Amino acid sequence: MQEETLRYVDRYLERMTHLLTWKQYCAILVAINSILQMVLFAPLAIFFINVISHSHSTISPSYSTVATSVAAFLGIPLAAAIITRFAIRKISPAWYDQTFLKWVAPWSLIGLLYTIIVLFASQGHRVVHQIVSVVRVAAPLIVYFFAIFSLTLWITHKLGFGYKLATTQSFTAASNNFELAIAVATATYGANSDQALAATVGPLIEVPVLLGLVYVVRWIGNKRQWKA
Repeated sequence: MQEETLRYVDRYLERMTHLLTWKQYCAILVAINSILQMVLFAPLAIFFINVISHSHSTISPSYSTVATSVAAFLGIPLAAAIITRFAIRKISPAWYDQTFLKWVAPWSLIGLLYTIIVLFASQGHRVVHQIVSVVRVAAPLIVYFFAIFSLTLWITHKLGFGYKLATTQSFTAASNNFELAIAVATATYGANSDQALAATVGPLIEVPVLLGLVYVVRWIGNKRQWKA
């Protein structure tokens, strides 16, 4: 029974690898990730802050505040993307696929770079003058990124994923939507709070660490001759 199950999983993964390109797989993961965050971020935030951490802060985050921040930060862009896709594709599917997507694709990178610049501009002074607090936040984050990325890469390799799909899954698992955390922390505690500073440190650590992991996984792929 167990061998039959494993053979079924192998056939399913092989079929999925042939049907999906890594770009399509990445788009699916991003969509699922966004939906899960919209559903789970608010209750998990309240659970971790109020229950797990036993926070004694005079400012306690409310479910409505967190949910509103999530809806504004993720819900509005997702709704805009859905409306744009269906509206433009209904007019001209070919123009949407061949022209519009190529024009709009670089704007995601521009938006990311703009966000990082704004983060440095808004919290740069506090990051420099509270270096001990920054290190306390950065150390567990670095361990987290390496641990989750390595574990996911190992699991996907054992499951028979190709190189491209495995790396796509690993980077998606290791990455975090720190921008959403910053929005929630700022809305709840204020822009000059320690919580906002801790959330700001996240992307400042995430970006260089994940860029470094790009070279690591390429070295692993070449060494093991991991097929796409």
